[in-house]
Amino acid sequence: MSAWRVTRPGPMVSRPLDQVTAPVPVPGPGELLVRVLVCGVCRTDLHVAEGDLAVHRRGVTPGHEVVGEVVAIGDGPATGFAIGDRAGIAWLRGTCGRCRYCARGRENLCPDSVYTGWDADGGYAEFAVVPAGYALRLPDGYTDDELAPLLCAGIIGYRALLRAEVPERGVLGIYGFGGSAHLTAQVAIARGVTVHVMTRSAAARRLALELGAASATGAGDSPPEPLDSAILFAPVGDLVLPALAALDRGGTLAIAGIHLSDIPPLRYQRHLFQERQVRSVTANTRADAEEFLGVAGSHRLRVSTSPYPLAEADRALSDLAADRVNGAAVLRVN
Repeated sequence: MSAWRVTRPGPMVSRPLDQVTAPVPVPGPGELLVRVLVCGVCRTDLHVAEGDLAVHRRGVTPGHEVVGEVVAIGDGPATGFAIGDRAGIAWLRGTCGRCRYCARGRENLCPDSVYTGWDADGGYAEFAVVPAGYALRLPDGYTDDELAPLLCAGIIGYRALLRAEVPERGVLGIYGFGGSAHLTAQVAIARGVTVHVMTRSAAARRLALELGAASATGAGDSPPEPLDSAILFAPVGDLVLPALAALDRGGTLAIAGIHLSDIPPLRYQRHLFQERQVRSVTANTRADAEEFLGVAGSHRLRVSTSPYPLAEADRALSDLAADRVNGAAVLRVN
């Protein structure tokens, strides 16, 4: 099969990925072999390729927004799926199920958690393997291109929205407006939240307004009113300060990314006093995924995608790095 591998982590201009011919993987006990139809291109893939995230598996195949078809099932229990079923493969690939975090329903914090496209090969390939217990059922009413971004951009954005604790009919600021943010904004607006978007891309600002945002301005601009909550999607630590400064009393900033550049020094009185708080977002639980996909099934989201063939995965990541992608990039594989 054809697959991409991260062989030399570094800036995209250094061409860190190679396209190779590899054996089709064999599913182990309790695993599904999935023929990849579409794989979303996530900023986390970019962090893996460029070395922002420490190497967990040398020569890993990136990709964790996989829409596919089950073509084989390994020995042992693999309940919930049959050959021919569609299945989604997301970021969270495995947890221990025994630690105190798993016991509390916070498996995203499991010290032994593993991830698709970082610890194990992902979807920038014609086939991929996933433990059946971590494969996801997909909602109806979407094309494969549209489904792919839901499997990470949508899920992580949804968890970030929960972490931001937006009050009923509240005001939410969104910093950065790519694949994850444009889905999260729609969920928030559908719940009666007023959304203001701050992003550097003029095309993204236009998309935000089309989707119902109350305003869309530059990345470092002040929103037109105090924010009850904010979500930072852009991996830019410099934006933490203006986001905190824009919060009303008691407001919450959720930082959605797995990687963030350094945050400048904070001024307590300006940025944190009056019970403003900062929260990080770490992966997701399977319950988050199922809840969000249920929301997507009952409330049709507009998913903006830019398709690329599998052979141009490196170009898709380069375009993402240069902010040339409007919405979410997806690889059409089979």
